[in-house]
Amino acid sequence: MFLEWVASLIGEEPIELYILLVFMIAAAIIAVEIEDLLSSIVAVGAVGLGLSITFLTLKAPDLAIVQLVVEILCLIILIRATIKRDITQVKGRQRFITILTSLTFIVLFLVLAWSSLKNLPEFGYPIMKVAKNYLGEGLARTGATNLVTSVILDFRAYDTLGEVTVLFAAIIGALAVLRKIGRK
Repeated sequence: MFLEWVASLIGEEPIELYILLVFMIAAAIIAVEIEDLLSSIVAVGAVGLGLSITFLTLKAPDLAIVQLVVEILCLIILIRATIKRDITQVKGRQRFITILTSLTFIVLFLVLAWSSLKNLPEFGYPIMKVAKNYLGEGLARTGATNLVTSVILDFRAYDTLGEVTVLFAAIIGALAVLRKIGRK
């Protein structure tokens, strides 16, 4: 019975979701089992990044953005709490390798960003059925001349409220951890 259920799930869902799920599970296991605290934080960040990509795969870009912002804030807080003040300086050949690696990642990021952005549809051409509905009926159903505002406040108000609540909680948590003076 269980194997039939798993087989039915695999047949319906895209394989990318299972690859991302395996990636997130592996990163979570690494985060728990590794002894170095900074490496554990990086592994936790990989889990959050995998979840953000999963949201994008499931066509929920708003959730992906919120997840990415919260994940970045949490990583900044955890790394700041982990790294000691006396960071060793990179000198000589290590400095050259560090700069070369950084430049390589920047170029790779720019190339991938350019290839992603050139494949976007033309401005105003909706690729999703929901977007066509918002564009076609937004003015008539809401009376708002600004369609972005009508979507955010009328069609997706509860979703927007949830996202704002998550971002507010993340910012308050960051401020609580990063403050210099504690309560007496």
